[in-house]
Amino acid sequence: MFNAITHSQIYVLDQDEALDFYVGKLGLEVNTDADLGFMRWLTVNVPGEPGRQILLEKPGAPAMSEETAQQVRELVTKGAMGGWVIFTTEDCRKTYETLLAKGVEFTEEPTERPYGVDCGLRDPFGNRIRFTQPKG
Repeated sequence: MFNAITHSQIYVLDQDEALDFYVGKLGLEVNTDADLGFMRWLTVNVPGEPGRQILLEKPGAPAMSEETAQQVRELVTKGAMGGWVIFTTEDCRKTYETLLAKGVEFTEEPTERPYGVDCGLRDPFGNRIRFTQPKG
């Protein structure tokens, strides 16, 4: 029935700050930045891979009431929303060093795993990010 996943979503509290982090530090590219009136549709993707986008969504209307949006914002701040993004890289340790030099704060240094080398960080809003150098 389905043949692709085109969009995934994570909550961010400030879309301009999210752009600075995801584009400015992680090196993703903006796919869409559109003012829809009722919300800003902001997506990023790995350079050259526009078929899989991450929607950087600010909690609020039209998806939820302001009361619910405030609760979601509090959960995002605590890192409790369960947002995950996992990237692959050809060289985990080199990517780690590059991002460290850009001021990215890590939750876990590159570590050997049965599936390869990976490490972890959080975005400015508490979303968990990992990148992996697969074995092979």
